[in-house]
Amino acid sequence: MTDGTLTYRDQIFINFSAFPFEDHAFRWIDVKRFGLSRRDVAGDRLLADLVGHEQYRDDYAGGGAEAAGLRHGPYWLRNLSPAAYEQVDGAAAHAVLRGWADQFGPLPAALSARLEDEVHPLLADATERYRLKDLGRGAFHDWGGVQIDFHELVLVDRTAGTLSLLVAADD
Repeated sequence: MTDGTLTYRDQIFINFSAFPFEDHAFRWIDVKRFGLSRRDVAGDRLLADLVGHEQYRDDYAGGGAEAAGLRHGPYWLRNLSPAAYEQVDGAAAHAVLRGWADQFGPLPAALSARLEDEVHPLLADATERYRLKDLGRGAFHDWGGVQIDFHELVLVDRTAGTLSLLVAADD
């Protein structure tokens, strides 16, 4: 449970299937945005507060966050802690997102524009960026391998006083 360091604000959801594709449109990006009550909290403490937040308890399979949830993405929640994340620079964060988004070829122009407007500024403006490590199949929950791709970034913008949890995955 968190001590109020993070306040859930809103969510951005971009479903690739809403755009015309010739190949593999069964992907999406989900961004949960939080306000920081204090901007001086250490990164590992912010990650601990995020992992303890109700909005983090989301299996990303359509049900949304569950207060008593035991899963986060493909993993059992018990396997997640600040140690499950590694700090990355802006270039690495962009490479994760662009590599995943462009893996099947160019994106439709309208989707590229939406990503440029709503997602890429979060990466560019972040003062700290963390990537969830691949924890391996042993950390998966009972049906944790259903998504082929699951990428997660935590983007902290201390100037704006925000933290964004970005998940890019497939159906």
